[in-house]
Amino acid sequence: MAVYDLEEQEKLDDLKAFWKRWGNAVSAAVIAVCVAYIAVQGWRWWTGKQAEEASVLYGAVAAGTRDKDAAKARDAMAQLSSKFSGSGYAPRGALMYAKLLWDQGDKAGAKAQYQWAIARSTEDELKAVARYRLAEALLDEKSYDQALAALDAKHPEPFAGLYADLRGDALAAAGRAADARAAYQTALAKLDPKSAYRNYVQVKLDALGGAGAPAAVVPGGSMAVAPAPAAAAPAPAAAAPAPAKGK
Repeated sequence: MAVYDLEEQEKLDDLKAFWKRWGNAVSAAVIAVCVAYIAVQGWRWWTGKQAEEASVLYGAVAAGTRDKDAAKARDAMAQLSSKFSGSGYAPRGALMYAKLLWDQGDKAGAKAQYQWAIARSTEDELKAVARYRLAEALLDEKSYDQALAALDAKHPEPFAGLYADLRGDALAAAGRAADARAAYQTALAKLDPKSAYRNYVQVKLDALGGAGAPAAVVPGGSMAVAPAPAAAAPAPAAAAPAPAKGK
């Protein structure tokens, strides 16, 4: 029994010595882990809550656009852009709101929304859609150089065909027929060979007295939104689908 008590005492002494030397460090590590866990959980809760609120406002913008209620869409978009400008919902809402403004004749307001979406979006595809629509608006008001500058901006390869086609429209409207033919030929080379849209581009190229598409056709992607003809006022597309909550 005495031997047992001695062994126990030695273990206790060792534990006391260890704790005296490392106790503060162990306590600090445990506290740090707890704080980190709480912070992570808090961040997840906060971002989820933010995404939910942004989603509600995005839905309000969509409802206002659908109902052609400019006041409702404007108020919802104002909150969405001020509170959640860094979310994926805000630039999508801007594209929808821009469509409503354009349809109601507020072309300056629509352009402002496109410019805002370009400046704020972190998604290359969404920027490309907004920039394309801005170029259409600029072409409609005969600001050809500005439209061409917008189309010259870097964009994802799947958009190359549509960008080249609209560039051809701007060049043709500006009286630069040779450059327009080259742009339409580029569009034909970049558009999906199976796309019916290529026929539309071919008609415009033929109208300028141009040749058909180059023999080596390079298939490319196509944008989810189709551009309006150059002769008509551009009709901005609806926004891209909303991102999943919590993203």
